[in-house]
Amino acid sequence: MLKFSANLTMLYNEVGFLERFGLAAKAGFKGCEFKDPFAYGKADVVAALKDSRMEVALFNAPAGDWAGGERGIGCLPGREAELREGIATTIDYAIALNCKRINLLGGVPPKGTDLKLVRQTFVSNLKYAAAELKKYDIRLVIEPVNTYNSPGVFLTRTDQAADIIRDVGADNLGIEYDVYQAQLMEGDLTNTIRKYLPQIWHMQVADVPSRAEPGTGEINYDHVLGVIEKAGYQGWIGCDYEPSTATTNQSFGWMKKWDPSIG
Repeated sequence: MLKFSANLTMLYNEVGFLERFGLAAKAGFKGCEFKDPFAYGKADVVAALKDSRMEVALFNAPAGDWAGGERGIGCLPGREAELREGIATTIDYAIALNCKRINLLGGVPPKGTDLKLVRQTFVSNLKYAAAELKKYDIRLVIEPVNTYNSPGVFLTRTDQAADIIRDVGADNLGIEYDVYQAQLMEGDLTNTIRKYLPQIWHMQVADVPSRAEPGTGEINYDHVLGVIEKAGYQGWIGCDYEPSTATTNQSFGWMKKWDPSIG
C-alpha cells in the first residue's frame, strides 16, 4: 500500500505550525514533512513531533531568502560558505528529528550568470552536502521545480536531475519527484516515473493548475498513483497541496481509494 505524509507547510494552515503535527496525526498520518523547521526552536519541534508519534519523511535545507524570492542556494556561485553553514544546521535538526532524507534546492541563478558555472557550483555543493549527510546515514534529494511558480529556476526536469546525480557520483543522492512540478514542466508522467523510479526516493502530489488536492485538476491521479503502486515504490508520498476546501480534513476525499485510514 502507498504511504502518504502530510506536508505541514501546506496543510493545516488553520492553525500554527507546531499545532499541525497533532492534527495530522489525528487524521491518520504516520509521516509528515515540511519546508524547513528552522524558524522554530529545535526542542519545540522535537516535542511536537514526539507527541504526534509521526515520522519526519523529509525537510529542506536552508534555501536562502525565501520571502525575497530565493528558492534555494545550491547552484548559486559565491554562496558556498552559506550553504555549508546551512548543511551543518540541517544535520543538527535532522539528528534531533530522526529525519533520514533532506531536500537541497538548487535555486534561481542571477540573470546573466554563466549556466556552466551554475551547474558546476551545484555539482560541487551536492558533493559536499552528500558527503556530510552520509556521515549520519542521511540521504539527500534534489527536486526539479517549475518556472511558472519559480521563474528562472535552474533545475526543472527529471532527466536533468539524473544527469547531475551521475556527475556528483554519491550513492546517497537521489530525486524528489513532485508530480505537480513534473506535469507543468515535462508531462509524460507514466514513462518518466517508470524510467527513473530507482532514483526517486521521495514523491509529492498536487493537482494542476491550482496546486489543490488530487482530483481537482487535469492529472489522472487514479492512473498515476496506480502506476506508482504497481512499480513497487516504497517511499513516502507527500501531500504537498493547498486544500481547496474550508478545512484541510475536508480535502482528503481523494485518499479513500489509497489509504482509507486518513481523513
